[in-house]
Amino acid sequence: MLFNSYEFLFAFLPATLLLFFLAGRVSRDFALGWLIVASLVFYAWWRPVNVPIIAASLAVNFTIARLLQRFAADRSKARLRGVLLAFGIIFNVVYLGYFKYTNFLLGALNDVTGTQFALTQIILPLGLSFITFQKIAFLIDVNSGRVESFTLRDYLLFVLFFPQLIAGPIVHYREMMPQFHQHPCRFDRRALAVGLTMVCFGLFKKVVLADGLAAFVTPVYLQATHDAVSLFPAWLAAIGFTLQIYFDFSGYSDMAAGIALCFGVRLPLNFYSPLQASSIIDFWTRWHVTLSRFLTAYLYNPMLLAITRRRFARGLPGLGGHKATPGAFLQLLAGPLLVTMFISGIWHGAGYLFMVWGLLHGLYLTIDHGWRLLGHRLMPDKARYEAMMRPIGFVITFLAVVLSMVFFRAPTLRAAMTVLAGMSGLHGIELPRLVADRIGAAHLPHFVAVADSLGLKDFLQQNLWLLGLLFIALVMPNSIQILRSADPVLGAQERPANTGLVLRSLSWQPTPAWALFMALLAAAAVMRMGGPSEFLYWQF
Repeated sequence: MLFNSYEFLFAFLPATLLLFFLAGRVSRDFALGWLIVASLVFYAWWRPVNVPIIAASLAVNFTIARLLQRFAADRSKARLRGVLLAFGIIFNVVYLGYFKYTNFLLGALNDVTGTQFALTQIILPLGLSFITFQKIAFLIDVNSGRVESFTLRDYLLFVLFFPQLIAGPIVHYREMMPQFHQHPCRFDRRALAVGLTMVCFGLFKKVVLADGLAAFVTPVYLQATHDAVSLFPAWLAAIGFTLQIYFDFSGYSDMAAGIALCFGVRLPLNFYSPLQASSIIDFWTRWHVTLSRFLTAYLYNPMLLAITRRRFARGLPGLGGHKATPGAFLQLLAGPLLVTMFISGIWHGAGYLFMVWGLLHGLYLTIDHGWRLLGHRLMPDKARYEAMMRPIGFVITFLAVVLSMVFFRAPTLRAAMTVLAGMSGLHGIELPRLVADRIGAAHLPHFVAVADSLGLKDFLQQNLWLLGLLFIALVMPNSIQILRSADPVLGAQERPANTGLVLRSLSWQPTPAWALFMALLAAAAVMRMGGPSEFLYWQF
C-alpha cells in the first residue's frame, strides 16, 4: 500500500487515525497496540508473505538485543557481547543480501566465469533495506548502553511504525520511543492540521511534480539503450530525472512526517532542499539525512577511528597534532569515504551502476574535503572564502549531482554512456522544424539536425516545465521551512532560519487561507492519482 493510493488516503489512514484516538480514550497501551496491528496490516497489504519474512528477522534481532542487554553490566561478558553483536550485524546483512543481492551475485558470477546458474524469483520485502539499517543501529546502541531498557511491544512499535516503514527515515530508538512513552494518545487539532498540511505538500510533489516528469524522462533513457541521444533530450533526461527523484523522495518524506504527526509523533528531518547545497558535503547533510547520519555514525567514523589508531601506533601522521599535513589528512579520509559511499551505492540497489554512483559520490566527497583543506590554507579568512566559493560551489555541486544521477537512473551502462555523450554534444543537436526554419535551416552547422518528429509545442512545454521545477527546487523554501513555526520534524529548529521575503510570505499559519490553498493542492494531486506513477524508493 503506497501513500499516494486511494485505499491508503481514503480508507486505511482515516480508519487507523479514528480507531487510534478512540482506543486512546480507553488506554494508552490499547492505542499503541492498535498502531502495531495497523502497521502489520499496512505491511501485509501488498504481499502478506512479507509479514512472516520480517517476523523471523524481528525475532532473531529482539533475542540478540535482549542478550546484549542482559550481559551489559557484566564486564566478564564483554567478549561474548562482541560475538553476539557481530553475529547480529552479519545476520542482518546476510538476510538483506539474500533477498536483494542473490540474483545480482549469481548474474555477476555467470558473467565472470561463464557459468549458467539459474536466477530465482526473489521478491524483496517492502522497506527491508531501511528496516535492516534500523535494526543494526538498535543492536549497536543496546550494546553501547545508549538503549537501557525496552519491551517487545516497544521494539515492534519502533521497527514497524508504518509512516517510516517503506522508505524511512531511518530512526533511532532513543529519539522515537520517549515520544511513545509520553504520548497521551488523544486527539490534537494542531498536530493534525500540521500533519495534513505536510501530507498535502508531499502528495502534490509526488503525484503532480515527480510523476509529471516521468513522461519526459523515461522515453529518453529507453531510447538510449539502443540509439543515440542528442544534446537537448540528454540534458532534459539528466536534469529531469534529478528533479523527478528529488520531488519523489521529498514528497514521500513530507508525507511520512505528516502522517506520523497526525498521530502526534515527530519523525527526524530527512530531506532539506539538497539541490540548494553549495558543496557535496553540504548536499549529503540535506539529502536522505538519516541515511547520512547512519553511515557516518556506524560505518565512516569507526573506520576512520580504526585507521587513525593504526597510524598513530606506527608513528605516522594522524588527524591532529603538528604532524597532520593536508596530504596525510586526505589520505585518511579517502579510504573510509570511498568505502562508505560504495556501500551506500549497493544499499540503494543491486547493480553495477549503483556501485558507480556510490563510488562517484565517494570521489566527489574526497575532492571536496581536499579542496576545503587547500582553500582554507590559501585563504585563512573563512567567511570570505565561503562567500566567494558559495556561488561557484552551487553550480559545480548541481552539475556533479546531475551527472551522477545518470548512472542512478540508466538501465544499462551503455545507456548511461549514451546519455553522457549526448550531454557533451557528441551526438549533435536536434531542433524542432519551426525553430530551424526560423533560424534558417540552410545555415545550420553540420552538427545541428532538424527533428520533424519534435514539435515546437512539446519542446517548449518540456523545457518550461523543467525551468519551473528548477525554480521551485533551487530558489523556493522547502516545506520544513514553511512549517518551521509548527516544528513538524525532529531537527528542524537546528537548521538556520531563513528570514527572506519569500519565506516570510509563505510561513504557514492555521488560517482559512492556508486551508483553502492546501485543499487546492490536494485536489490537484487527487485528480492526478489515477495516472502512471513511479515510486522510486518504494522497494529499497
